[in-house]
Amino acid sequence: MTSPKARRRQRSTRLTVAVALVMAAAAIVLGALVLQSPLLTAVAAVLAVVLGATATRITNSELMQSRLDAARDRAVQARAYQTMATERDGENAEHVGVLTGRIEERESALGELEDALVAAQRRAADATRKRNAEARRAELANQQNVSLSGRLEDAELRAAEAIAHLAELEQEIDVLRAEVTAWQAMSSEPQRRHA
Repeated sequence: MTSPKARRRQRSTRLTVAVALVMAAAAIVLGALVLQSPLLTAVAAVLAVVLGATATRITNSELMQSRLDAARDRAVQARAYQTMATERDGENAEHVGVLTGRIEERESALGELEDALVAAQRRAADATRKRNAEARRAELANQQNVSLSGRLEDAELRAAEAIAHLAELEQEIDVLRAEVTAWQAMSSEPQRRHA
């Protein structure tokens, strides 16, 4: 394939030749008119038609060649674009694959996090239930403690009263013993006197 510069040079040479032929035909016709020879004018007219036809043919071939070159360039460009599009499609498919993989990884991680969150919520609910149960037991134990403290105070009060009553009874016993001892002593004195 020829380079664009070579084609341009060739085209301008062809067009220069065509212009030169048209100018030569015009010069011949002009020369024949100046000489006013009918035969020379007829030959000049035929020669001008032939040179004009040749110039037209050269211009037409140049036009066809430029169209062919343009079509060839467009075909090459289309193939290049098709190759680029194929490469881009491959790159896009690869990129989509990478992104799809990342999305799947993130969705998997998100699923794991959701599972962990659900498990943590379950554990928190269980811990809350246990804490509430412990709080109820502690409250019940506290109420029992208050009740037992009251009963203990009552028992200690009764024990103190019983100890006081026992002390009174012991004093009475001591008094009674003393009286019995005194009575026995009195009753044994008359027997000693009678003996």
